[in-house]
Amino acid sequence: MRIAVIGGGISGLVAAYRLRTLLGAGAEILVIERGDRLGGILYTGELAGEPMDLGAEAFVGRRPEVPGLLRELGLEPQLVVPSGVRPLIWSGGQAHALPERTLMGIPSNAESVRGLVDEETLKKIAAESHRPLEWLPGSDIDVHSLVAERFGAQVVERSVDPLLGGVYAGSSRTIGVRAALPGLAVALDGGAPSLSHAVAAAMPPPSTAPVFGGIRDGYRVLLEALSARSGAKFLTATAVSRLARTEHGWIVDPVGAVDAVVLAAPAPVTAHLLTSAVPTAAAAAAEIQLSSSVVVALALPKDTALPEHSGILVATGEPLRAKAFTLSSRKWPHLAARETALVRASFGKFGDDSPLGWSDADLVAAAAEDLATVTGIPITPLSAAVQRWPGGLAQYAPGHTERVATIESAVNDSDRLAVAGAYLHGVGVPACVASGTAAAHRIAAMLG
Repeated sequence: MRIAVIGGGISGLVAAYRLRTLLGAGAEILVIERGDRLGGILYTGELAGEPMDLGAEAFVGRRPEVPGLLRELGLEPQLVVPSGVRPLIWSGGQAHALPERTLMGIPSNAESVRGLVDEETLKKIAAESHRPLEWLPGSDIDVHSLVAERFGAQVVERSVDPLLGGVYAGSSRTIGVRAALPGLAVALDGGAPSLSHAVAAAMPPPSTAPVFGGIRDGYRVLLEALSARSGAKFLTATAVSRLARTEHGWIVDPVGAVDAVVLAAPAPVTAHLLTSAVPTAAAAAAEIQLSSSVVVALALPKDTALPEHSGILVATGEPLRAKAFTLSSRKWPHLAARETALVRASFGKFGDDSPLGWSDADLVAAAAEDLATVTGIPITPLSAAVQRWPGGLAQYAPGHTERVATIESAVNDSDRLAVAGAYLHGVGVPACVASGTAAAHRIAAMLG
C-alpha cells in the first residue's frame, strides 16, 4: 500500500502516524509538504538561546486529544500548565480585568462586564432578557450582528473581539455564531427566549482544571516524535500540482500513483486540488478565507516589572499596532525560570495583512513601544524573534458548518480519499489532532 498525505502540518503528521499504527510497517506513507519544513503553523524557534514557540503556544487542556497523544508518544513529562493568572483587556487607554463568566467574551450578566463598558450598555444588558428574540433555528449570522444588537457595540469591541481575535486572528464581524460558539447556537435553536438565557445555557460548568496546556520544550518535540514514529518519507519544498482519480486509487503529481490520499492542506490548496476530482467539495472549500498574522517574541531583562497577568488583549479601536500580548514569563512557570523575561506580541487580523510587509526592525520597535504603553514601564529588548504567518488561520464565517458538511459529504462519496485540517472543525491543535486521526481511520478502513 502506498498512501500520500498532502500537507505536513499537525493534521497531516497525526494522520501519517495514525496510518502507520493502523496499517503496519508494510505501508509506504509519503508526506508531501510545499513548505521547507514540517509543522505548519506550529513552529518552535529560538529566543535568547532557548526554544520558543512562535506559532501556537498552547492548546485547550480540557480536550483530551493532545494530552492523550503526548502520553501515547512517551512525552507526558513535557506537558505543562499555566500559572493560573488571568489576562487583562486594554480598552479606553487603560487596563481592565478580563470579565469572568463569559462565553468567548459574551457576558452572562451585566455585572460580569462592569467597569469595562459604560452604564448605558450595562442597562441594555440587564434589560435584554425582557426583549423578544427572533432566531430561526438552523440559521447563522456573524457574532457582531447578534451581540451588538442585543448587548451593544461596546460589549463586542471591548470583550468579544479581543478573545475572538486571539483564536481566529479575525473579528466578530468575520466569525459566525454556529461554528465559533456551537453551544450558543444549540441554545438558540432550542428556543432560548433571549441571548442572556442562551449564554447561561451554553456556559460550561465551573471547573478548577486548567483551561490550557503547553509543551515544555515547544511544539517541535511533538512534531519530531510524530515524524519519527510515522516512519513516513517526507518530501518538503514540494508542491502537489495535480490530484486525479485512477481505477484503483489516485495520481498525485509529482509522486505518481498511490492507493489513497489524505488531503491535509489549507482550504485554498484543497479547493485547487479537488477542482476536477471532487468539484462540489472544491467549490465549498474555495469559500473559506484565511487571515494572516505576525508573532514578535521579545526577550527582556529578567527584572522587567511585567504585570502579574498572563497577557494583555487589545480592544477594537485602540490606537495600538499590536493586537495582543502574551506575558509568557507570567503565564508559564517553566518560562519564568529562564534568564530573561519573555513576551509575545501579535499583529494582524483578517482584512489587515499590512504587518506582513513591515521590516523585522519595525515590528520589534512596534512591539516594544506598544508593550511600554500598555504596561507603563520601559521596555528594552535584549533580543527578538519575528515570525510571519501569511494565510495562517481559516476564518469560520457564517455558514461555515454548512460548507464543511458539503466538503465532507462530497469527499465521503470518493473512494480512498480523506480530508483533514484546521479549516474543518476547529483551528486549535486538539481539533487538528482529531481531524488527522479521523482521516487516517477512514483511509485504513477503506484499505483494510
